[in-house]
Amino acid sequence: MTGLATTVLADGWGLHHNLGTGGWIVMMLGMLIFWGALIALVVWLVRGGLASRNEPPHDVLRRRLADGSISVEEYEQRRDALESSNTTAGGDDIPRAGTTGGPTTAGPSPST
Repeated sequence: MTGLATTVLADGWGLHHNLGTGGWIVMMLGMLIFWGALIALVVWLVRGGLASRNEPPHDVLRRRLADGSISVEEYEQRRDALESSNTTAGGDDIPRAGTTGGPTTAGPSPST
């Protein structure tokens, strides 16, 4: 009786189409693509989406100092490392807090 009821209900809802093997393969691949895309979207959003890729390294460093993720000493070490990598790569000098910007000198200014 259960088999007969299932068949009647399935036919009433139009679920007994003869899809054949190709139809089932297409349906299975469609489900895999759908769920894979949904999972990838959730992972991408959890990791920050577009926001995490547009922030410059110095801004990330300042934000981490502000929220307490790193100490002041660690901030200064990482800032110095970023600045030294910028100067060796030919990048612009990054102004330090409390300076007017521009290149910094290591010693007293030469007198002319």
